[in-house]
Amino acid sequence: MLPEHSINGEDLPVSGSIRRVLVVDDSRLQRRILVASLKKWGFEVVEAEGGEEAMEICRADPPDLILSDWMMPGMNGIEFCRMFRAESNEAYSYFILLTSKSEKNEVAEGLDAGADDFLTKPVSSDELRARISAGERILRMQRELFEKNRIVSETLGELQTVYDAIDKDLIQARKIQESLVPELTRSFGASEVNLLLKPCGHIGGDLVGMFSPGINRMGFYSIDVSGHGITSAMMTARLGGYLSSTYFDQNVGMEKKFNRFYALRPPEEVASVLNARLIADTGIEEYFTMAYCIADLRTGVIKMVQAGHPHPLLLRADGSMEFIGKGGVPVGLVPDITYDQEEFVMEKGDRLLLYSDGFTEAHLKDGSMLDTDGFVELIKRCNARQNGKDFLDELYLKLTEVMGDDKGLEDDISATLFEFQGP
Repeated sequence: MLPEHSINGEDLPVSGSIRRVLVVDDSRLQRRILVASLKKWGFEVVEAEGGEEAMEICRADPPDLILSDWMMPGMNGIEFCRMFRAESNEAYSYFILLTSKSEKNEVAEGLDAGADDFLTKPVSSDELRARISAGERILRMQRELFEKNRIVSETLGELQTVYDAIDKDLIQARKIQESLVPELTRSFGASEVNLLLKPCGHIGGDLVGMFSPGINRMGFYSIDVSGHGITSAMMTARLGGYLSSTYFDQNVGMEKKFNRFYALRPPEEVASVLNARLIADTGIEEYFTMAYCIADLRTGVIKMVQAGHPHPLLLRADGSMEFIGKGGVPVGLVPDITYDQEEFVMEKGDRLLLYSDGFTEAHLKDGSMLDTDGFVELIKRCNARQNGKDFLDELYLKLTEVMGDDKGLEDDISATLFEFQGP
C-alpha cells in the first residue's frame, strides 16, 4: 500500500480514494510531464497513447483517476469518456479532460459525455494538484456512499430472507388458526349457527365458535382478543382449547354430571373461570372481549354474558331489531370480578348476531367510522330472507364496499349468527 500523500497541504490517504491514475495522450512529451508529477506525488501511473488502448486498460483494471487529452487521432477524449462511462462497473472513476477548448458549448459537450472536470493546456502543476484534490474528496464520498449502499443492500437481502421465513411460518400459522374453526355452518336440530372469520393479516385475534354437549343444548360465542398479530393469535389458539367443540373435558363451558354426561355451565360462570385463568398467568398482558350464549333449542331461552363485547343484535322474524346486553368488563382485565347473566327468549325465525368491533369501527371512505347506526343500516340493506351463510357473506361484502377500494381491513372481522327455528 502506498503511503499517504499531500496535495495542496492536504493529507490524502491513497487507500480508498485515488491510487491508480491513467494518463491518455497521443503526445509522448505531454505524458512524460504529467507522469513525472503524478509519480512524484505518490501515485501509481499507467499510460496510453489513445482512446482504444485506454479502453483496454480500463476493461482490465479500471483506474481511480483518468487524465485524458481531448484531441487525439482515432478515438478522441470525448468518445473515450462516453464509452468508458457506458462500460464502467460499479466502482466510479474520476475523469478529467485536458483541452485547449474553453467555449461553453464545448465544455457542456464534455460534461454530457461524462467528464467530471476540465484542465486547460498547458497544464499547470498547481492547478493539476488542486483538481486531483477535488477529485479525491468526491471519490472518497462516492465510495463511502457506495459502501453504505452495499451494506444496505446486503441487509435488505438478509431481511428479505428473514421476512420470507416469517411469511412462510405465518401462512402455516393461519392454517393452524383456521383449524380452530373447522366448520362455519352447523345445524342443531332445526336451528343453525353460521360463523364468519376474516383476519386483517395472515393471522388474527378474533375467534368464533359453537359446541353442543347433547340434544337441544348448545353454546356459541364471539371473542376479540386485544391487539393484533402473533400474540393475539396465540391467545385465540389457547381460547380455542378452552372452548373446544371436540374435547369436552377441556371445555370450560361444560361440566360432567354424575360421571355420565356433559352439561352446559351458566355463561357468567364461564366468564369468571376464563377471567381467573388469565389473571393467574403472570406476564400475560392480553385480555379479550366476549359475548357467550347458551341456548335451549326447545324453548328458545337464551342465557348470555357480555364481557366488554359489542352489544349483540337480535333480528326478529318480523323485521324489527334490538341490541341486547349491558356491556360488562373484558375478560382478563380485572381480578375477582363477577359477570352478570342476561336471559331472553327467541321466537321461531329470530336470529341473534354476535360480532366484533371490526364492523362498527371500520373506517368509511370519508374517514368516519361505521358505528352502530351505520351497522344497522348495513344490515337493512342485506336480504333478510336468505340463509345464514349467505347473509353473513353479503354483510361482509357490503362492509368492504362502504370502506372503499383503497382501505384494507384495519381490524379483524368476525361474526356468529344463531337462527332459532324451534324444536
